[in-house]
Amino acid sequence: MTSASAALPQPGRTKAFLRLVMIEHSVFALPFAYIASLTAMYQWDRNIHWGRLLLVTVCMVGLRTFAMAVNRIIDREIDARNPRTAHRELVTGAMSVKHAWTGALIALVVFLGAAALLNPLCLALAPIAVIPMVVYPYGKRFTNFPQAILGLAQAMGPVGGWLAISGQWSWDAVVLGLAVGVWIGGFDLIYACQDVETDREIGVMSVPARFGIPAAIRGARACHTITTALFVWYGLATHAGAFFWLGLLIVAAAFCYEHTIVRPHDLSRLNRAFFSVNGFIGIALFVCALLDLLVRGLTV
Repeated sequence: MTSASAALPQPGRTKAFLRLVMIEHSVFALPFAYIASLTAMYQWDRNIHWGRLLLVTVCMVGLRTFAMAVNRIIDREIDARNPRTAHRELVTGAMSVKHAWTGALIALVVFLGAAALLNPLCLALAPIAVIPMVVYPYGKRFTNFPQAILGLAQAMGPVGGWLAISGQWSWDAVVLGLAVGVWIGGFDLIYACQDVETDREIGVMSVPARFGIPAAIRGARACHTITTALFVWYGLATHAGAFFWLGLLIVAAAFCYEHTIVRPHDLSRLNRAFFSVNGFIGIALFVCALLDLLVRGLTV
């Protein structure tokens, strides 16, 4: 009886896995993959192709889920030594390593399957997108700049979104991808500031741990200035209209707000800056970019 019940699926495992990979954080990168995809559709035939957009969504969520699961698996011993992360599912036992690997591999298969359904180029380049996802969690063991690896991983989203529609390389998408990568790398610099003492104690490498919190905050400000410039470049390259530029003004204001509430000697509002402000940035620019494309002739 006991063995039979143990063989039955346990609904709690699914919930624990979704908590493990923080599925809701897809909001950070997904809007920019949509911007790239929809811009490519506009340039292609000015029609929204819902099937392809769905496959882009599946690719993005699948790859991000794989990346987060692998990150948690590789970092589980580090997480156990950090009071902030000691509650994570692989540390507490709410999720076993075996089941985390199962979820990660399922997510990887889903990603590769969706890429195959899009076009041959997406499938051929899919393994390249996977590599930085696996390298990133090891980054903090051999470089003071793991955020650069994270930025590279995140930059692939818009590039992949464009390739999914056009099947061709686009430097415009690369510019957007770089903007996203530098943006996410920048706010991860801020996020890493809360673990400085623990990281130094256990030997985890990062910009804040090596150079100090003030240097990390200045680095984040520089990253977000570069991000804004890259968004401007992307808007000019794709001949964006008024709504896109309105969105960019909103983003610039959000960056300014973010850097007024996080200061080197006051990290009390760090979570607001990380989760609320950065989530708002992605959604705001996507909504404005979508309105811009619709006004310019993109057909639903």
